[in-house]
Amino acid sequence: MTSHIPDLIAKKRDGQEHSRAELETLVLGYTRGEVPDYQVSAWLMAIYLRGMTPREVADLTLVMAASGDQFDLSSLSNTVDKHSTGGVGDKTSLILTPMLAALGLTVAKMSGRGLAHTGGTIDKLESIPGWDGTLSDEAFLAQARAIGLALVGQSKDLAPADGLLYALRDVTATVACLPLIASSIMSKKLASGAQTIVLDVKVGAGAFMKTLEDGRELARAMVDIGSHAGRKVRAVLTDMDAPLGHLAGNSLEVQEAISTLNGHGPHDLTELCVALAVEALAAYGQDPQQAEARARQTLQDGSALAKFRAFVAAQGGDPTYVDHPDKLDVAPGRAEVLAEASGYLQAVDALAVGQAVLVLGGGRERKGEQIDHGVGVELVKKPGETIKVGEVLARIYHRDGRGLDTALELLRGGLSVGQTQLEVPELILGRVE
Repeated sequence: MTSHIPDLIAKKRDGQEHSRAELETLVLGYTRGEVPDYQVSAWLMAIYLRGMTPREVADLTLVMAASGDQFDLSSLSNTVDKHSTGGVGDKTSLILTPMLAALGLTVAKMSGRGLAHTGGTIDKLESIPGWDGTLSDEAFLAQARAIGLALVGQSKDLAPADGLLYALRDVTATVACLPLIASSIMSKKLASGAQTIVLDVKVGAGAFMKTLEDGRELARAMVDIGSHAGRKVRAVLTDMDAPLGHLAGNSLEVQEAISTLNGHGPHDLTELCVALAVEALAAYGQDPQQAEARARQTLQDGSALAKFRAFVAAQGGDPTYVDHPDKLDVAPGRAEVLAEASGYLQAVDALAVGQAVLVLGGGRERKGEQIDHGVGVELVKKPGETIKVGEVLARIYHRDGRGLDTALELLRGGLSVGQTQLEVPELILGRVE
């Protein structure tokens, strides 16, 4: 097989389009260990420099999705999956998934753990004593059928080609390549089996895509992949210059998610969850205005909260923590960042907040590291608000001072007060379908 590989590398080097069979030769051959990494490295760089056509990207994604296990959700009705490209304080999945279940859709979803400054849904749920993210395939499907919601950690060998290619991209300076980013995300989504996929594409300081133009291009590529694969895919572009809500850190985010499910959540977090729910319902033909009214109702009538409680209990979690989220373990240490001048809070650097949680022990630098679920950051003030000298801008929840000095330094550098009230960007920056 390897004798053909230089020809395929040369083909992409010269800007020509690969066939599906050629992509299978390269990707599946590499996954099986038949194509050496130095040849795949050269091919990845050729893609980085020359790009891929929409058809090529879709075929690459399908080949990657077929490289390992694939979930069969055909026995479930109205299946929907949601993916965020990563943000700080983004506890959206904890709120949106029970909302979707309460709206009659089925969420049978695999979620990940946090790495670096972005949090992971599984880590957040494990803040609830007893909750277990491992289920057999039979139990997973049965729970999704009964409750409308089942979330598990990525225990299956989904799209192994993606993991192998990403590791190679990481050491060959080819991570920031749109066709490879889009195929990486969507290969796992296609292998996960849902018919409808709603994407939350983050844009800004705390996101991978820094500009709206780049975010829109990534969203368009992922929606096109879904269409090519026969799935309904819709994307919402959202601002991630500042963190979502007021709280960042695992237990703290669960508390804020439960508050939102009770109808008392922060405005930005509530609006994002409603917007994503509308996209899911619209993909199944619901009128957007009716969809919005129904989505908001689930947060007012207790139906989304009831689904979350049933879901937690079904996976071994103690549901009394849903009823009394103040019981969750929160680190006892407190430190505050005070305003040194009066004016307006002009910016909250989402990346700085995420890094502060990381140094406090609430995130991991390498896979498999243990984390402290109880530490985190509370943003007492949000961008655009009036500030008086000496007021609390942010509060740190720490354990025995671990990482406190660095966290304080990060937050002081990431919270800027000025004399001009800047216009706060809209949370929803656009949609792609």
